[in-house]
Amino acid sequence: MKIDIITLFPHMFDGVFEESILKRAITSRKVEINFYNFRDDSKDPHHKVDDTPYGGGAGMVLMAQPIFDCVEKLRTEQSKVILLTPSGIVYKQKVAYDLSKEKHLILICGHYEGFDERIRTLADMEVSIGDYVLTGGEIPAMVLVDSITRLLPGVINERSHIEDSFNENYLLDYPTYTKPRNFKGMKVPEVLISGDHKKIEEFRYQESVKRTKERRPDLWNK
Repeated sequence: MKIDIITLFPHMFDGVFEESILKRAITSRKVEINFYNFRDDSKDPHHKVDDTPYGGGAGMVLMAQPIFDCVEKLRTEQSKVILLTPSGIVYKQKVAYDLSKEKHLILICGHYEGFDERIRTLADMEVSIGDYVLTGGEIPAMVLVDSITRLLPGVINERSHIEDSFNENYLLDYPTYTKPRNFKGMKVPEVLISGDHKKIEEFRYQESVKRTKERRPDLWNK
């Protein structure tokens, strides 16, 4: 998979993709990640990318021209363009799975007080990572890249993400334990050391149900 990130602040990503699973995925060429500063595509003599909004109002608005030109030089028939904005669909694990099957993603990171409405015409999809507002789309882009990359074949053990929370059964993940068996009086449930895999599976399912009911009744109602 190829992921192109269009942003005014490419250095915000320094370090994020240079550690752990993401670094290994890049090194093994499971994913290719590129950054494009759309200021470089501005036709303004001073590389200006924003201006005051028509009709008045606070803040500055990103101009259409630099982003249009940047997207159009990257886009192919295999591209899916995603605009990161608080007004997009709320990001879910199902969306991550769907996007992990794409060959080329282009992520547009907004900034300042918003962007020229005409930029929306570039997008195949608009995505929000939650009902709150950030200073820009860079952190949401990091979220998408991380959640999508781990789903690519060969990046992590497939069973690891099949058993994730928020999969199609809407259940949160069950609790897990490791050594020691007794830590400060908190003991590992006996069933997990019983060797009875059928009972272990049932225990984990029931714990997932219990946790989902208690913590996320909105998921349980689905």
